[in-house]
Amino acid sequence: MALRLSTKARYGLRALISLARHYGEGPIMAKIIAKEEEISENYLEQILELLRRSGIVRSIRGAQGGFVLVKSPQEIRVKEIIDILEGPIVLVDCLSSPEVCKRSKDCTARTLWGELKGNIIRFLESKTLADFISQ
Repeated sequence: MALRLSTKARYGLRALISLARHYGEGPIMAKIIAKEEEISENYLEQILELLRRSGIVRSIRGAQGGFVLVKSPQEIRVKEIIDILEGPIVLVDCLSSPEVCKRSKDCTARTLWGELKGNIIRFLESKTLADFISQ
């Protein structure tokens, strides 16, 4: 098993960091973000649409249109983005569904997995888009 985020999550985070860099400048077109971040424009538009439906970004139509963050970069946590693009963090099935493993009550490793999951969640909660603007 590999702990790996999908391209949707990785590209989505990069696109949102790009929007955070341009925060307050008005809408940024998907093609500009795609070029800056070297992401397929078609794929990026699908990701931005998902983020729009989730309320992270707003789309503005027209010649000067594009995408803007709905909240300031300081208010958008990386955990929120990962949850939208990946779903909840599941390291091992027994943490979210103990019934899948007959040993879940007596498993000595389950504590380790739970602690690791908690550390990952706390780390992602501690980071906002603002943390990546100057990097």
